[in-house]
Amino acid sequence: MLSRLSRFGLALPRFFAVPPARFVSQSKPSGSAGSTAVTELYGPRQAPDHEEVNPYLKNPDYNGFSDDPEQDVWEMRLAFFMGISVCLVIGSTFVHYLPDPKMQQWSRREAERLIVLREKEGLPLINENYYDPSTIILPDPEDE
Repeated sequence: MLSRLSRFGLALPRFFAVPPARFVSQSKPSGSAGSTAVTELYGPRQAPDHEEVNPYLKNPDYNGFSDDPEQDVWEMRLAFFMGISVCLVIGSTFVHYLPDPKMQQWSRREAERLIVLREKEGLPLINENYYDPSTIILPDPEDE
């Protein structure tokens, strides 16, 4: 069972954990020991009070949401429903129906309306003077 779990890339049970870290002293040896002192950072692993059960042995269809098999299935269904239906479908619908943020559609319609209006009046589409020259107040040449 253990080799089958590790072959599929599934996490190994906790009792196969990495051994505790070791600290090697870099100080000079003292006394008659003659070697660097090695100490454990963590104490020896104590046996758990209860037997740890691998969730894959208890429930072969384990999805990782709950230890209870029935609750695990319902929480998985709820998570996928919320993730796919609510977020993707409703979220993309919301983004699709957002108003035109840069007013590109409005400016295109306004430009087309002004072109039709100028063609009816017989005016050129673009005037050579953007502003009316009679309304521009220029400074006196003597003030410069």
